Amino acid sequence: MKNPSFSMSLHHSAMERTQEAVLDQDPERARELFCKALDLERRAAESWAETRNEEPTRSILYRSAASLAWSCQDYSEAERLARKGLEGKPPGDIVHELEELLGTLARRKPLQQEPRIPRLAQGGLFAREK
Repeated sequence: MKNPSFSMSLHHSAMERTQEAVLDQDPERARELFCKALDLERRAAESWAETRNEEPTRSILYRSAASLAWSCQDYSEAERLARKGLEGKPPGDIVHELEELLGTLARRKPLQQEPRIPRLAQGGLFAREK
């Protein structure tokens, strides 16, 4: 991790785009916003990629990015990000959510659907989730 404040800035921008997407009434526009959020959150997560001792921050960012990839219907990227989130020693609740997403990806059938609201970290980025 080179600059924690830069990754936090990326994360906050991603969450702003996500909030806009959730509120947008146009499914295509919402998907575009989710994809913009994904780009920002992926960059934030990747800035923590080599810091496997920095949990739960690293795995929370990867979980969030994987959920956004799902919302963008980029299923291969969702799988890649979820697997990256499982590296290191993520907390059990994050492991469960990432494995649940991987299971959903494994079972998914090609469906045309509106973007889903991603499950995002609650309780703060650097705080251990309860």
